[in-house]
Amino acid sequence: MAPLSNMKRLYRNNVATFRSSPIAEISGALGDLGTLLPLMITLAVNGSISLSTTLVFSGFFNLATGVVFGIPLPVQPMKAIAAAAIASHASERETVAAGSVVAIIVLLLSITGLLHWVTRIIPIPVVKGIQFGAGLSLIISAGTSLLQPFTHHWSFALDNLVWAFAAFLLLVFTQRASRFPYALIIFIVGVILAIIAVATTHRHFPHFRVWQPYVEIPKWSADAIGMGIAQLPLTTLNSIIAASALAADLLPDLPTPSVTALGISVAGMNLLGCWFGAMPVCHGAGGLAAQYRFGARSGASIIILGLFKMLLGIIFGETLLDLLKAFPKTLLGIMVIAAGLELCKVGQSLNYGASDLWESSVDQNQTHYRRQRDVSDQERAERWTVMLMTTAGILAFKNDAIGFVAGMLCYWAYKFADWIESKRGRESGERTPLLHT
Repeated sequence: MAPLSNMKRLYRNNVATFRSSPIAEISGALGDLGTLLPLMITLAVNGSISLSTTLVFSGFFNLATGVVFGIPLPVQPMKAIAAAAIASHASERETVAAGSVVAIIVLLLSITGLLHWVTRIIPIPVVKGIQFGAGLSLIISAGTSLLQPFTHHWSFALDNLVWAFAAFLLLVFTQRASRFPYALIIFIVGVILAIIAVATTHRHFPHFRVWQPYVEIPKWSADAIGMGIAQLPLTTLNSIIAASALAADLLPDLPTPSVTALGISVAGMNLLGCWFGAMPVCHGAGGLAAQYRFGARSGASIIILGLFKMLLGIIFGETLLDLLKAFPKTLLGIMVIAAGLELCKVGQSLNYGASDLWESSVDQNQTHYRRQRDVSDQERAERWTVMLMTTAGILAFKNDAIGFVAGMLCYWAYKFADWIESKRGRESGERTPLLHT
């Protein structure tokens, strides 16, 4: 976790940031709803998680994350587990067991130092490729699952492409207004439309129902273990490694969470929540990019979100389902696209500003400073190719692990070519003097 010496600094930054721009922080807190709501609602409807417990526990994790890390680090669903649980209608016990499998493995990788070691040997172009691929995956998923179903359906007055187009125009015209409360406005409009939809149908409004926690023993079946193993590459690469790198890029003035700290955080959240029916959760580069894009600059944003979620879970719980299901999916789709675009932007620093391009130097006055090293055109092209190879693997196979392997193979192929060239150069250099004696 963040060192205790940073806690006071992070607290002061949280308070100062919220006081200076409260609307932007609240707006940023809502930036990741496009990922959270569809998966959480579907899992709850299928009986794969407890909605009330998920709101309370994920809200508490939001609060703790904001205090400990001091940045708008999201708490979002484990997507691979969620997708598999939805497809197979997995039971609540199997779903939480899958999350605990990931938690145990990630905890072992973190406390043994293996996660930190893995991070040091992964080249920056591969990390950027994972982030770039995650961004494009968000955009594609928004189009296919949230927007495309409405292409031929205009009869839904409260949720159609007209609302999507209006939200898109607002997004485009506020691009340079980085603290414009876009997500807050879209959220308020969406809630109003959802209320109208519930009022005009046979669905029910939320009503008072106090949260009643219960203990749920995870069922570690073969299916549950399989779902956990399938989630592991996504969690380690995107939720931990890419999230840590993105935090350093977006918020360089704040302490960057280490991969070990993030790994322990992910493990702790799921080892605690799995006994009560809470949805398996993790952090993620996409959610961080989304909350940053919509105005969040400190941990205050997710502390507010956490308190709000806990309040809803304790007071309303499962009675929120009808209202949440009525929230316009077209508006969520545009928010997801904006988050994906923000995450894709990290690729622009690949050949200028990336952390592996800086080196220490000393000037004439013996003053130490850091400067950007010169990068040849060939190296720029190779770094770009490695990043795109990683991204291509992720998009083509919809699997972060395959993208990672593709990127690493491409990187080491270039390294092997460099080694061959340098060996040939040494051999020709050794023979040259003999020819001229």
